[in-house]
Amino acid sequence: MPTEMRCVEISEHGEPEVLKEVTRAVPVAGHGEILIEVAYAGVNRPDALQRAGAYNPPPGASDLPGLECSGRVAAIGPGVTDWEIGDEVCALLPGGGYAEYATCPAEHALPVPAGLDLKSAACLPETCFTVWSTVVMRGGLQAGERFLVHGGSSGIGTTAIQIATALGARVFTTAGSAEKCAVCEELGATAINYKTGDFVDVLKAEGGANLVLDMVGGDYIARNIKAMADDARLVFIAFLGGPKAEINFAQVMAKRLTLTGATLRPQSVAAKAEIARQLRANVWPMINSGKLRVIHDSSFPLAEAAKAHTRMETSQHIGKIVLEVAGG
Repeated sequence: MPTEMRCVEISEHGEPEVLKEVTRAVPVAGHGEILIEVAYAGVNRPDALQRAGAYNPPPGASDLPGLECSGRVAAIGPGVTDWEIGDEVCALLPGGGYAEYATCPAEHALPVPAGLDLKSAACLPETCFTVWSTVVMRGGLQAGERFLVHGGSSGIGTTAIQIATALGARVFTTAGSAEKCAVCEELGATAINYKTGDFVDVLKAEGGANLVLDMVGGDYIARNIKAMADDARLVFIAFLGGPKAEINFAQVMAKRLTLTGATLRPQSVAAKAEIARQLRANVWPMINSGKLRVIHDSSFPLAEAAKAHTRMETSQHIGKIVLEVAGG
């Protein structure tokens, strides 16, 4: 086991160029943790927020960015019995994924699904944990319901479309180009180009959305409420358009709406372990049966993390972006 590793740190808060490759000591797996030799690391919006100084790591987490990875178990901490050295895993991380080695609670790792390579597996944890916990566990999506997810061509969006479709929901989504809409349609959604159409009109004509997953916020908040059916639920997971809006709460009362939201990273180890158990029981079979597949946009070497962030922040990507750390 080496004592030092390559990693990418946030040298200061700012634009993508502040991401710098450095050398640090290899972390040590603590009680209940595993050490993963990272093959690929997923790139996500929270990484960019952390880089900009708007999303601090929780207490005790690595200050390095990176909330998911795939790789092989390199070491096992005290109290871990479910994994063996050499096992191929993908894992939700508290931080530290932009590195050759990363630690995480053993309960937050999942086996690489059969037939998937490590590059594809690195695209799974953050989106699957987020979608399952918000759409199903918090949002209560049921078969036959109308489900609206914004940002359908993103990693979250493509995952949400497929999981909701597999659960028997009718899925509607917004996207910003004909190409992105085509991908969403191919995955099973009715896609609405928000530059040429109005999702409120579309959903109203269908009877309203029973569940909305919103990562946009801003002026979408009031529009979501207009697009919702009676007794519907609205779940916020991000606010790319800002967290503030003026809304008519009389509409919330009249429709008996539920407005809620969640972020994943600050949740307890036990809460995230429960999400992992539910993913293994419910979502991993979707992957094995082909009902859920990874939509991969692009890969960048670890040293080019800044380029990966630039691509993500242009919003031109379709699906997931990953960093190649050690390859497959």
